[in-house]
Amino acid sequence: MQRLFHHSGAAEGCAHFCCTKIEDFGVSFGTFEVFSHVNLHVHCGQLTAIIGPNGAGKSTLLRAVLGELPHSGTLRFVDADDRHTGHPVIGYVPQYLRFDVSAPTSVKDLFMACLTARPVWLCSPGRLRIRAEENLARVRAAHLVDRRLGALSGGELQRVLLALALDPMPNLLLLDEPVSGVDQNGLSLFYEIVADLRAQEDLAVLLVSHDLGMVARHADRVVLMNRGIAAAGTPAEVFGDPQMERLFGILPDLRHLDLRRAEGEEAPHGHDL
Repeated sequence: MQRLFHHSGAAEGCAHFCCTKIEDFGVSFGTFEVFSHVNLHVHCGQLTAIIGPNGAGKSTLLRAVLGELPHSGTLRFVDADDRHTGHPVIGYVPQYLRFDVSAPTSVKDLFMACLTARPVWLCSPGRLRIRAEENLARVRAAHLVDRRLGALSGGELQRVLLALALDPMPNLLLLDEPVSGVDQNGLSLFYEIVADLRAQEDLAVLLVSHDLGMVARHADRVVLMNRGIAAAGTPAEVFGDPQMERLFGILPDLRHLDLRRAEGEEAPHGHDL
């Protein structure tokens, strides 16, 4: 389970203007090509959102970056001086966690299982509890440490998974539809926490999402995928690209979004901008 949430490589710190470089990535299953020639620079302190229709290869790209799927191309972390080119430390928050909701497993138990390779009964429960509480405090969830996993709301569970993904602090944080099915309050809190982490820890974030409203409000860069990169740029640039209308059947109007931002109001969710 530890592998699900964190993949470690070289542990260089993330300075301003550093980035993770995804270079010429491609994934194929036999003769079927899922995507090819994907080139992305995910900069520290920025959130890059990946959007696209079903089957475009979005989640497959994340699995390839994690090393879960064989792929072509290279992945490397580069600091501000372009000197350190090791593999980035990667944190990962999945769309959901499969577990028995009736089991007595607590949040603390999950942390103990994920944060050590040793058998839990050989570890110091006090030390691991402190570590779990510190990680949970980063996502405003320290009060959940003794809560049973099956009793958590969808938003609470995703914050617990986010806390796990931040130990150790990654260079690149991957979020795969992390708030799908989460209520409005949980969704807003999750993205508020991610924004704080980006500012405080200079995290590079790569997000897969179908919620164009949330992408427009929170992303610095947007990548439109369709078996490769169909368009990339700022939210305004990508949402105004003809490929959006071709792939989604819509052309979002960002003027309404800009007005809501100025007035401090919420934009609509989904594909109705």
